[in-house]
Parts: sequence; C-alpha cells; structure tokens
Amino acid sequence: MLDASLKTQLAAYLEKLQYPITLIATLDDSEAARELDELLGQIAALSPKIARAQGSAERRPSFEIRRVDSDVAVAFAGVPLGHEFTSLVLALLQVGGHPVKIDEALAAQIRALDGEYRFETFMSLHCQSCPDTVQALNAMSVLNPRIRHIAIDGALFEEEVTQKNILSVPTVYMNGVEFDAGRMSIEQILAKLDTGAAARAAEALNERAPYDVLIVGGGPAGAAAAIYAARKGIRTGLVAERFGGQVQDTLSIENFPSVEYTEGPKLAASLEAHVRSYGVEVITAQRAKALLPATHEGALTGIELESGATLRGKTVILAPGARWRQTGVPGEAEYRTKGVTYCPHCDGPLFKGKKVAVIGGGNSGIEAAIDLAGVVEHVTVLEFDGKLRADAVLQRKLHSLPNTAVHLNAQTTEMLGDGSKLTGLRFTDRTSGEAKDLDLGGVFVQIGLLPNTEWLKGSVALSPRGEIVIDDRGHTSLPGVFAAGDATTEPFKQIVIAMGGGSTAALSAFDHLIRHSAPAEAEAQAA
Repeated sequence: MLDASLKTQLAAYLEKLQYPITLIATLDDSEAARELDELLGQIAALSPKIARAQGSAERRPSFEIRRVDSDVAVAFAGVPLGHEFTSLVLALLQVGGHPVKIDEALAAQIRALDGEYRFETFMSLHCQSCPDTVQALNAMSVLNPRIRHIAIDGALFEEEVTQKNILSVPTVYMNGVEFDAGRMSIEQILAKLDTGAAARAAEALNERAPYDVLIVGGGPAGAAAAIYAARKGIRTGLVAERFGGQVQDTLSIENFPSVEYTEGPKLAASLEAHVRSYGVEVITAQRAKALLPATHEGALTGIELESGATLRGKTVILAPGARWRQTGVPGEAEYRTKGVTYCPHCDGPLFKGKKVAVIGGGNSGIEAAIDLAGVVEHVTVLEFDGKLRADAVLQRKLHSLPNTAVHLNAQTTEMLGDGSKLTGLRFTDRTSGEAKDLDLGGVFVQIGLLPNTEWLKGSVALSPRGEIVIDDRGHTSLPGVFAAGDATTEPFKQIVIAMGGGSTAALSAFDHLIRHSAPAEAEAQAA
C-alpha cells in the first residue's frame, strides 16, 4: 500500500500533529474495505498520536478523521490514494492542529459562518481537478465545526452516482441539494455561502495602491512574468480566477526541459509557491471584466473586475490564457456536466460500461479516445476533416483497439437528451449530407482552445482568432500594456514558451517603467 520511502515521508509530516486524532473506520467485506483497513493501519503505526476506532457510517467503506475530544473532523468514503492522497495527508495534519494556510481574514470569514452545512463531494481518484475542491471544503470544516464534509469516490459508490445522475466530477452537494460542479477554491465556495463576502472583497481591492506591474492571469505566462518583475524590486500584483490556469487541467507533462515527468497541479503549486516567495500580491477568485486604458502619458491603466473592483498599474501584462473550445451546437450548454464534458481524465471513470463519443481528431482527441476505450463500452471519434490530425503513433494505437470507431467528415449538429441528461448526439456526414444519430451516455469535446479575450474587445488589438496581437517584445497596441501566453498571437501554445513570453513581457514592462519614469522624476526634481 505505502512503500518504505512514502512511509518515511509521511512519518515526518505526522510529527507536526499538535493534537491526538482518531481514524474511525466503517468497513464491509469488499476488497476496497480491505485496502482501506490496511492503509489506515499503516498510517496509525506511524505516529503515537493516531488511534483507530470502529464506526457505523452509512457509506461503506468510509472513515472519519476526528480530533480527540473535539467536533473537528473530516471524512472520506473510499480509499483516498491517487490524486487524493495529498488531500488525505492535509486532512490528517489539519485535523491534528497544523494550521490551515490561508489568509487570516479569509479564515475569520469561515469561522463566522452561521448555520449548519453538510457537504458531499463526489470525486474521482483520477481527477486532477478534484483535490482543490476536496481540500478547500476539508479546510473549511476544520476551521468551522458547523461545516461537515465527506469526499466520496464515485467509482466505489456507483449506485449513488447513478441515482443522483452525476456525470462530472467534482460535483458538490450541500444539505442534500446540488451546490455546484467543477473545481472550486475556498474563495469561490465562501462567496456562495456568504453573499456579502464579494462586496467586502471588492471594497478592499479598490483601496489597494497602484502596482508598478499588474499581471492578469495565473498560468505559466503570468507566473513567469510575476517572478521576473518582482526580482526587479518593483511592486507586483497578480490577479486571476485561479492560479495555474490550464496547467491545472493537464494530467501529465513530459516535455518540460530538465523535468522528465510531472503533473499539471504539481507544477502549478510550485509556480505559485515561487511567485509568493517574492512577495507578489496574489489575488485569486477574481475574473477580469474590462481593460481601462491610460488616458494620457503617465496615467494608470486599470483592470475592472466582475466583482466591481478596479485594480490599477503603471504597466499591465495580459496573460489570461485559454479555455476548452466548445462546439456551440444546441444541447451542449444544457447537458454540460450531465453527459457533455471536456476532461476525459477527470470524468472518464463515471462512464464505465457506457457508449461515448469524442469530438476531435487531433492529438488530444485521440489520446482521450484511447484512454476512454479502457473504461467504457465503446468510443466513437467524430472528426470534421477528411482525415485524423493526430500523430501517426496515436492513430495506430486507436485503430488497434476493438471497441473504437472513427467517423470522418462528421459535423456535429446537436447534443440530444431527455431534459435531465445526455442521451445521444446528431451529426451530418459532410460527404453524403446524411444526418445520423448516435445513442450515447457521454460526449467528450476535444477541439482545441479558445483565448480568454472577450473582455478585451475594443480596448486592445486582437487577431481574427481573438488573440492579443503582440510583437517580439510582448508589446500590445497600447503603450504600457504587454501580453504573453496562449491568449496571444504567439503561434506555439506550450508551457515553456508561455513562460518565456511572460519573462519577456516583464522585462519589457520594466524597461518601459525606466524610460517613462525617469523624465517625470527629473521634472519633479527641477521643480
């Protein structure tokens, strides 16, 4: 279960426990229960502050981590390994008294929440997005005992998943009612629970002094820009909806120089730690609404946020990244998370034994089809073009699988459903003009990325594809405004290239500050 090296590392972490904790397990005679029993036994053996007890919870197998003589507790239904092992370790430490590492003002808001909250998060051990939500709710339950949370492995509780018609993870229920679906941060959860939190946060942001460099976006480009700017000793701020951007949704990274293999969430966490180590003011859970260009030489550029706040900077670096492109056909929005999904790694296990389709014949689409073929009953690939665009090695692998099929010249026209879940897909054969229907349990859309630049229309020059037009130094069409990453006209959308672009933009911003602040300072001294 846990090898010697992992036990040694875990034992070192468990030395940070300040209070004794009890692992209360509710087991049955399943193989998963035997695995859980072994895992909990190994953990308990690593610290004298950990005891074991037998429970009587409704879900089996499950367990609760409870602080002795306290209401502080966190629960899991399943065996939290894979992507959730980190969630398990953090839960052990936090229930055991190790501080939850969030801003104290945010922690105070959580402690002040009134009422009783019972959260259930349905997750997958293969989902790289789920741990953020699980860890956020676990931390909140440690800070406020009126909040209870259990993370549930959907693969082990298929009957409950089917009954609730859950077709996307993470899916969160609160007090028996669906609360939300998708990755969520503490800030986002708190904003839904405390309706006044967003207004208070906006008011506080409005009071912040202007930045020398204000960066929009927390992906590789934004992170690199923040590091390079902060190292120049200038006041640097970074605002983003979430730190990491698309990297958070990347399962494996094998082309990052000097790192043979890593995973997106791990790289994102390292980037955030590096950025914060330089004292960069990181503002998350905020979406940009508009760019407010400087009105004259020496004036500040503003970023208006959807929360109503406005941040200002002497220079601005735009690195908003990209998102999964949608088909835009009828039914797609209606059945999103109800059969229509964009992450085969996260949601694939929920479609076990079902027929699914993958839209897109590029590398991401064919990789998705290959992965899904090992889980689902059958995979149909729909490609608009007359040929697949994926690498030859991926095409050979796909064609070797007995439960896959490919339709070329296929134009998806509609996602079909019964009002509550997806039941199929309609496409047109572009060669014959014939309309065809497929009976499906799920559709995975894999047709590339779309730049997050709608909010910039009319303020900065964009290409016909909606990308921010930049030169080789990261300059945009506006003085003092720079850009980098997947949202720009840089042709190659790669992590390492985005980082290089962010670094270039930061150096260009610093050069702009030097050249434009010197005359102003000279005039002030002369006066």
